Amino acid sequence: MAAAQESFTETALPLIAQMYGTALRLTRNSADAEDLLQETSLKAYQAFGQYESGTNLRAWLYKIMVNTFISSYRKAKRQPQTVSEAESEDFSLFDRLSAATTETPETLILDQIPDEEVKAALEAIPEQFRMTVLLADVEGFSYKEIADITGVSIGTVMSRLHRGRKQLQRRLWEFARTHGLVTEEEPWETPKRIADRS
Repeated sequence: MAAAQESFTETALPLIAQMYGTALRLTRNSADAEDLLQETSLKAYQAFGQYESGTNLRAWLYKIMVNTFISSYRKAKRQPQTVSEAESEDFSLFDRLSAATTETPETLILDQIPDEEVKAALEAIPEQFRMTVLLADVEGFSYKEIADITGVSIGTVMSRLHRGRKQLQRRLWEFARTHGLVTEEEPWETPKRIADRS
């Protein structure tokens, strides 16, 4: 028993501490994020004997956290509160996106979009898409790992990720267009038909 406690403390607790950013994005409230991590820690500790050594511990912990969040969220039947900029200092999607090693047109534009606009755009997309985008683009999980964490098929993960990224792209494109960072029409717009001249 003491060996299991020591193993949990050494291997799982440091990973749980790193999950705060995602917990905050899921709950949109620092107090709720801390509660979610506490509950995740407790459940992970109680179930640690079921964890198969040598498998992906990080994915196992995220699955516990996501399931805890989903059951708590459904039970509470309430909309999460918004996060202030001060509460979300530990997490920055913009910092991760703009840390790309190669400069592309997208990264050049992202460099000019304020961090809070990216956060707001991410928070504005629906829950199931936001969770998938967070797990893939921020946490770096594979489709298979996300499918396991969220309990849906890989096809559903791919669909949600595609749709979530598109919604995020549209929100960021609108900001870039209104601030003169881009001048052309949105790339997903259907070209306007030319009226027949008869």
